Amino acid sequence: MKFIKIALVLLVFPLLSSFSVHKFYVSITKVEYIKEESSLQIITKIFIEDAEKTLRERYDPNIHLASEKETSADEKYLTEYIFQKLKIKVNGESVEMNYIGKEYETDIVKSFFEIKDLSEVETIEIENKVLMDMYPEQQNIIHFKNKKVRKSLMLDADNPNGLLNLN
Repeated sequence: MKFIKIALVLLVFPLLSSFSVHKFYVSITKVEYIKEESSLQIITKIFIEDAEKTLRERYDPNIHLASEKETSADEKYLTEYIFQKLKIKVNGESVEMNYIGKEYETDIVKSFFEIKDLSEVETIEIENKVLMDMYPEQQNIIHFKNKKVRKSLMLDADNPNGLLNLN
């Protein structure tokens, strides 16, 4: 009986140890057009661990997000990085995003942006390369909504740009 237990462990252990953990790299960006305010409101959600690793490699190895060690410079690096990696065109024209702020939700950092003075939105072109420089398998999901339309895009390293026609 002891031999059977040992044989079973020797057979099962290699099978169990052959499974590798594969981390899923994803961000979600919500874009909502508020006609009454003539603005696009943007919320981007990124895993804190992935953002920290990227910012540490890119800017400063001492960056800390969502802890007592976080500094105003850390927030500046985060927003600077997002501004470099997330570009939006409305009706074929590049537009400027304004940073509103950020908040933490469990293991996610939510950054808030706004684009003002948009009387009409017929098309939105989005380039989202957030974290793709660090994680080639990164996927960035875009959800757009207004009162009439809900559309989504899945962007990755091979296709970091998407166009939404809202007509």
